[in-house]
Amino acid sequence: MGVLACLPSGLAIVPSFTGRFVIAVSAWLPDNLLIISPKPAAMTHPVFFAHANGFPSATYGKLFAALAPDYPVLHLPQHGHDPRFPVNDNWSNLVDELLHHLEQRDQPVWGVGHSLGGVLHYHAALLRPELYRGVVMLDSPVLTLADRIVIRAAKRFGFIDRITPAGRTLGRREEFADLSEARSYFAAKSLFRRFDPECLDAYLQHGLHGNGQSLRLRFDPATEISIYRSVPHTTPGRPQQLQVPLAMIRGRHSRVVLPHHARLIRRMARGEYLTLPGGHMFPLERPQDTAELLRSLFQRWSGQAPVEACA
Repeated sequence: MGVLACLPSGLAIVPSFTGRFVIAVSAWLPDNLLIISPKPAAMTHPVFFAHANGFPSATYGKLFAALAPDYPVLHLPQHGHDPRFPVNDNWSNLVDELLHHLEQRDQPVWGVGHSLGGVLHYHAALLRPELYRGVVMLDSPVLTLADRIVIRAAKRFGFIDRITPAGRTLGRREEFADLSEARSYFAAKSLFRRFDPECLDAYLQHGLHGNGQSLRLRFDPATEISIYRSVPHTTPGRPQQLQVPLAMIRGRHSRVVLPHHARLIRRMARGEYLTLPGGHMFPLERPQDTAELLRSLFQRWSGQAPVEACA
């Protein structure tokens, strides 16, 4: 009771699946953030995490717990669901949503994003580098000019659903009778097949919500499709203009980050390209390995310790 009495209004301490405690701001609050840490003490240089499209941030709870207590994690529950920042073409409103929350911090953060989230952090750091200590893109490409020309043409001539996951998302199942049915459905999908078991549990817990007698996807499917269809064909600046360190970490079997993306990163003065085992979803397949690589990057960028190179 003594701890609860010290919390500001709107905050609660609840147990996470990792056995640690989660300080959570109610999802009903307009400016909600979640702070994952085993203790509420203030820590320097937090991580601000941005999730992949369709995967609420709490799905990554095992990754966040592996970064604690040295790197407390801040995040939004779901990007793209605040009516003040509706999804628009080139994701500029989603970048503004991220900047809105970063501007409320009293110090720069380590920006870490998976897929969609990596692009949002990269664009935000180009616009407001003073809000960042560094950016890590988890299987999230910095698009080349050729990529952006193709995306613009795909939007104009109506084949954007064929070059993004939007086409596969259309008509996807959204409702389940119970948790057991949902688990069987997702566990059989190739995207989820290599998930760490605790991460799959977290997705079922936080990616679904009760709807009367059934369960439905928490991440609005129409929003998810809109995000795919509005993938940026513009950028706030050139990669060489980024003023903070950037690392692109690719899943070794990913089909999202390609060799030409790696070449672009290597031409950046403060850019580096690393890999980890796994595919596009490696942060949820190998959360512990992901956390260890993030820790070593942050330490090296802070001048604390060297990091082992990844082939």
